[in-house]
Amino acid sequence: MRFMLLAAAVLAAVPASAAVTFAGKIEVAGDATDLSNLGVGPNLNRLSFGSDMVYDSSRRLFYGISDRGPGGGTIDWAPRIEAFKVDTAANGAISNFRVVDTIAFKQANGQVYSGLNPSRLPGGVGVLGSALDSEGIVRLQNGNFLVADEYGPSVYETNNKGVFIRAFTQPANVLPLAGGSPDFANGRPTITSGRQDNRGYEGLTISGDGKTAWGILQDPLVNEGSNNDGRRSQNLRIVQFDVSTGQSTGQFAYQLESIADINSRTTVDFTATNQGRSIGVPSITWIGGTSFLVIERDNRGQGPDNLITPNGDVGSKRVYLIDLAGATDVSGTSFAGSNSLPNGVTAVSKLLFLDVQAALLAAGETILPEKLEGLAIGPRLAGGGFSLLLATDNDFSVTQNGSNVQFDVCTDGGTAFTQVALGGVCPNGQALVPSRLYSFAVTGADVALFDASLLGVPEPASWAMLIAGFGLTGAAMRRRRRATVAA
Repeated sequence: MRFMLLAAAVLAAVPASAAVTFAGKIEVAGDATDLSNLGVGPNLNRLSFGSDMVYDSSRRLFYGISDRGPGGGTIDWAPRIEAFKVDTAANGAISNFRVVDTIAFKQANGQVYSGLNPSRLPGGVGVLGSALDSEGIVRLQNGNFLVADEYGPSVYETNNKGVFIRAFTQPANVLPLAGGSPDFANGRPTITSGRQDNRGYEGLTISGDGKTAWGILQDPLVNEGSNNDGRRSQNLRIVQFDVSTGQSTGQFAYQLESIADINSRTTVDFTATNQGRSIGVPSITWIGGTSFLVIERDNRGQGPDNLITPNGDVGSKRVYLIDLAGATDVSGTSFAGSNSLPNGVTAVSKLLFLDVQAALLAAGETILPEKLEGLAIGPRLAGGGFSLLLATDNDFSVTQNGSNVQFDVCTDGGTAFTQVALGGVCPNGQALVPSRLYSFAVTGADVALFDASLLGVPEPASWAMLIAGFGLTGAAMRRRRRATVAA
């Protein structure tokens, strides 16, 4: 009991003001390799883990995922989970990244999935088959995984070895159709309804009780908005699922930040058709009740393609706090023909939680990544706060030309770059584009926004800080007693 009272005294001494502060980063070399044992080479064992991630506090282990691999679906790649650890200091600083396991996603027959575009696999554009573009991950309480696939879009459950168990049933309006027939490979104008090409589920999350899951589309549907092409609309969809049945139980409208507001922060403006294509949501994370954190970003910043064809200054790298309470179920509602929501439709509420771009620039981080995609609630910190980790997708530091020939992109860390053959050697002073992990310390009043089940127990370093705090508190109490006696 005395231990608990002292702990309460230490925590009570923490200021109540909210704070989300940058605590540090890790850069993982672009030529780092994983533990897949699938062979050696850029499309076999090159490490990329930032398309999404989740933290298992009971095992002190992060799970990150690759997407469809180098080449954007044009060369074979086995999508996979990368289990990794980092050391977290009492103030949230991170170090010592290491991969401890690599889990390739497998079909029910035991064969690995392929990141190839469905058009390049047996069955053609209307069959998903073995195609998988993994973009969102959840770990279930029984150790299984849920994974969001962008090709479908789909949500699959796998066992703890990544082997397919079942697929959730998707609402008809999100599935890509070409004249009424499924088409999982092409974009507009071939597809006439459903998700835009390469804009399916980018994020996936689950409630604390494991009963409800939510997938978020990266951008609006291809048949919605003023020109019914999705590219001018701010309105994308969050799809809710009953985990036990795998059935959809609702949809909610999420509104992207307007191009006008983003352009007020840039010198090179986005155009109207960038609204629902170059601005998007890559991640969603449940934090309690009906509240979530989402990453919203533009397509500017350091990435293999942007080194080759720079497209102006960064306008948006942000984390928003959203709430579904009061939002309209839009399962049966079309957003076609207008960039405004239909009368009577209320979108999810949305508040800025963290301006990542501003925080990194203030900390002297002048290189901003293009694809900020993974978000995980990390370990507890001393004083009752916790770390919030953001991960980048470095696209394996690969680009391709119009003939679908792949090249590695080497950079000096700034704007200088060199293209070399896939798997080639970078020039002296240059290296492949790294993956990055950014850590932020969440303290004060903001901690109360997060469900306690997410926070786990402090890291060893944080325990040491707490124990030191207990010692200081005890010493202060002893000094107070001695002073009272002396008086």
